[in-house]
Amino acid sequence: MADSTGRRSTAKSGAAKPAAAKSAAAKKSATTKSTTSKSTTSKSASAGTRKTAARGPQAAKPLRAARTNDDALGSKATRRPSRSAMRAKAADRPRPALRVVPDPTHDAPVETPSKNPFAAKLPFDLPADLDPGALVQTLVSLLRAAGSSAGLSGDDLERRVAGALAFVRRRITGDYSIDDFGFDEEFTREIWLPLLRPLYKRWFRVEVRGIENIPATGRALVVANHSGTIPVDGLMTQVAIHDEHPNHRFVRMLGADLVFQSPFVGELSRKSGTTLAANSDAQRLLDDDELVAVFPEGFKGVGKPFGDRYRLQRFGRGGFVSSAVRTGAPIIPCSIVGAEEIYPMLGNAKSIARLFGFPYFPITPTFPLLGLLGAIPLPSKWIIEFGTPIETAHHGAASADDPSVLFDVTDQVRETIQQTLYSLLLERRSVFF
Repeated sequence: MADSTGRRSTAKSGAAKPAAAKSAAAKKSATTKSTTSKSTTSKSASAGTRKTAARGPQAAKPLRAARTNDDALGSKATRRPSRSAMRAKAADRPRPALRVVPDPTHDAPVETPSKNPFAAKLPFDLPADLDPGALVQTLVSLLRAAGSSAGLSGDDLERRVAGALAFVRRRITGDYSIDDFGFDEEFTREIWLPLLRPLYKRWFRVEVRGIENIPATGRALVVANHSGTIPVDGLMTQVAIHDEHPNHRFVRMLGADLVFQSPFVGELSRKSGTTLAANSDAQRLLDDDELVAVFPEGFKGVGKPFGDRYRLQRFGRGGFVSSAVRTGAPIIPCSIVGAEEIYPMLGNAKSIARLFGFPYFPITPTFPLLGLLGAIPLPSKWIIEFGTPIETAHHGAASADDPSVLFDVTDQVRETIQQTLYSLLLERRSVFF
């Protein structure tokens, strides 16, 4: 019993040992966890203690409070004053003196109406008792004095001023007309010809002969020699016919393609009466009983060297004669002396001419050596003579395509002009006098 009892007790004790070991292990694990958690807590606490020590005693408060305290601990320059301090400071600040704004409905002075109707439109004050009629009379007197100093009478000056004002009014209102070719008669009479007259009268002192050979009315074809490096001879012929003819006829020039391809010159030429040098255009103008002028030499004549001056070049294929014969218009030979000397052409820079698309690039004694000053023409003395008309009506319209008739008439016109040039050169005393 004893043994068995002892064994039983031993067995019970042996069975109890594992249970005790398990409980001891569990207690040990719980103790370890508790120790770990305590150490972790102590570490976080120590870290928090270090952060608190670094930031100050208020580090445990929220972030906003910490920033406020940091600002409070900062310098006075960056410290933000409280609202009460700002109010106190504003109360102590001296207030500016108040200004009274005038009421325009009550405080504005009452203006009396001015007697001068121009006072409200002028940027300066005029006397209230100024009479507009007296002002106009003063201006008229000044204009009369200026006109008398320029050699114009008072009536002539008033007429010109009135004409200029009427011209401006018609241009503004569009009360003017142009023909199918773009010719503006009013512009040519009022603007274009007056611009050319000083050059015609003062600079070249043009002398006109045989103006009676140009018919008073009806169609006619003026054929002239061409020269001068720049075609100024056409402009002077236009002024001569209009100013010297009793009926002040307008002449319609025939120009080359280059004239109308130029940006500004083309439009101006159209307005002043120049049209394309084509048989169809020439025939239409002659059918309308216009006075037409042509320079058959073309660029060969205007751009010839100074050594070949007053020697006529070839007259083309006789297209102008064909138009005259077809319409029955008389041909009037025109000889011009003096144009050869305005730009004496000593050389031709062909490479520069090809670069810009010009028929020639002139080299004169003044151009391009003097630059823009070289564009001023020399003041040579001019003589323009209109010869006896050569009739073409007896040939008939059917002869306009006959080469023999065209050649004979062309040769007759060319020889007439050439012989007239020689005779005028013999009469001329000097190039400039």
